[in-house]
Amino acid sequence: MNTDMNTVRLLGAAQVLVIVSYFITEGLLESAVGSGSISDMLVDISKKLTLARIGNLAALGQTVIVIALGVLYYVVFYRDYLIIALVALGCFFIAAIFIAVGKIGSYGLIPLSQEFVEAGAPEPSHFQTLGNFLYYGVGRRGHDLYALFIYLGFLLANYMLYKSEYIPRSMSIFGLVAVCLILIYQVLQVYDREFLPRAIILGVPYVLY
Repeated sequence: MNTDMNTVRLLGAAQVLVIVSYFITEGLLESAVGSGSISDMLVDISKKLTLARIGNLAALGQTVIVIALGVLYYVVFYRDYLIIALVALGCFFIAAIFIAVGKIGSYGLIPLSQEFVEAGAPEPSHFQTLGNFLYYGVGRRGHDLYALFIYLGFLLANYMLYKSEYIPRSMSIFGLVAVCLILIYQVLQVYDREFLPRAIILGVPYVLY
């Protein structure tokens, strides 16, 4: 392979940025939303509007990084693994789309939280129904589908890394196993969010990787 190693290093940096940006955006979202019932979440968001907006903007930046990662994988591997590189690129693009879709829900929670507090935080009311839909039905579901497709992209990427030997094969094999485990976890998560506490151990090898 004749790929410039500087491009490969840039690829590695982009992959690190994807993971870092994920933790930043999720941390900002959790800080803005808080925990408890959907009513509690709406009240928390109304008190942290700036944090919620910053989190949404950070997520849009994350979409750019994810797309850049997919493009870099394609640039590095398309000469030798064209079909796999194209499929991986498609997975990263779809993942970026689901980030944006999920953030539609987060953006919608901002004006809803303000109206909820102005109305005196009535319970039960249509605010909770709409809040549940925006947070869980759009926001969290978009996040789950984003994770599913980006892990599929990483699975294909690790296969190409294994074949190319850009990194030690022992590392790429460990990466393949780790991504397969967390992919199983993510499929179960999409199917049933209540599975999360029981399957979190499947993500440990990926964190180590």
